[in-house]
Amino acid sequence: MDKKERLEIPRQKMPEQDPKERIENMKEVPYGYTEEMAVTEAKRCIQCGKNAPCIKNCPVSIDIPSVMAFVAEGDFENAYKKIKENNLLPGICGRVCPQQEQCQSECTVGKLKKNKECAVGIGNIERFLADWARTNNKEIIVPAEKKNGWKVAVIGSGPAGLTVAGELARKGTEVHVFEALHTPGGVLVYGIPEFRLPQEIIDSEIANLKALGVKIHCNRIVGQSITMHEMLDEYDSIFIGSGAGLPIFMNIPGENSLGVYSANEYLTRINLMKAYKKQSQTPIYTPESLAVIGGGNVAMDSARTALRLGVSDVKLVYRRSEAEMPARAEEREHAKEEGVKFDLLTDIKEILKDEKGWVTGIKVVDMELGEPDEYGRRKPVEIKGSDRIIDVKSVIIAIGNRPNPLVKKSFPEIETNEKAGIKTDPETLETSIKGVFAGGDIVLGAATVIKAMEHGKRAAKYIDEYLHSL
Repeated sequence: MDKKERLEIPRQKMPEQDPKERIENMKEVPYGYTEEMAVTEAKRCIQCGKNAPCIKNCPVSIDIPSVMAFVAEGDFENAYKKIKENNLLPGICGRVCPQQEQCQSECTVGKLKKNKECAVGIGNIERFLADWARTNNKEIIVPAEKKNGWKVAVIGSGPAGLTVAGELARKGTEVHVFEALHTPGGVLVYGIPEFRLPQEIIDSEIANLKALGVKIHCNRIVGQSITMHEMLDEYDSIFIGSGAGLPIFMNIPGENSLGVYSANEYLTRINLMKAYKKQSQTPIYTPESLAVIGGGNVAMDSARTALRLGVSDVKLVYRRSEAEMPARAEEREHAKEEGVKFDLLTDIKEILKDEKGWVTGIKVVDMELGEPDEYGRRKPVEIKGSDRIIDVKSVIIAIGNRPNPLVKKSFPEIETNEKAGIKTDPETLETSIKGVFAGGDIVLGAATVIKAMEHGKRAAKYIDEYLHSL
């Protein structure tokens, strides 16, 4: 098949649940590609080679053209093996990685078509391959031939921690992961709803890591059940990947009203504690109307979750336009299809409450876009005299998270920045303490799963070099 024929193949749209049906359940929205669809989509790749822009824009440097070539031939097993060379969590990445801003944004097919929406569906194929391997018992687990004698402690079992653990285990290092919660997975478990990332997918990926020899210890809060200094005595190196679990609030009047949640608490109670189930021990307030403040993936997750809990009127309040929203385009479209109402160019000034302290509404003001800020997004500017009231009974604040300061409190010697993030060498990710490395959201602030994984891969490389220097 020549280049012209490949470019004429239409993009394969992944089938998914009908919006009216899916807001009644917590099941995953997309069904995934069939084998035929995956082969057809892979044939759209024009095989740019080893210097392909999609590889350069993949944080973990997957050889995407080779993967596509295998899939186009129906050789799913070798395609999956090729992905696993660089990515130990393909089932997760295929679902939550922002491919549109990374590998797919640089796809040559999209550029030739002058439409990024026409890029090869790299993420959809990655998801397909992970699901195919799981259902056909073809998952790749190759433990190291022998142990190298070193022991490494990993704090946190989110995407950064799991990645560094798996990479080091493949080299023969004994790895112990310490997780504060009762279930491993970190933000993958408590922060992402089942309809986007099913628990069984996370469990499967973690089971593969355990098969490599990774040992995971839950209900272990570093700084309380074990100190950092005790870890330094017992382990040859430490990786800190404790994430950014401290919610940011707006410091506006009424923010402490009854019915106000941080997105972190809201999603944790539902995703981890299953508050949506009948007779749950952690029930959650589900009024008829609710406002979510924010425009990222967490805001979309919160709004779409509220609909599934039975909240009939869900508004998403965001102070910029939709073009500036950091949320994935797919998540925005799903939210609108399901009935989330976008109140754009709107900023919240106050949360109103009744005499008993319960939310009755929010006071907002209209905005217009001014000059770009330091991130390239146009700054929202308040329109004077445009104040109005939106009637809602609950509010979810989803404007971001910061690193939890617990590590700093238990290990005051380690250098941090003004936001409690750990300072590291920009390349090696080693902290101010020799032999202690850090990565993911504890360094980056709230970032993407794949960025955290890139940190995990890089840290594993330099931890291994450090171990060899001992």
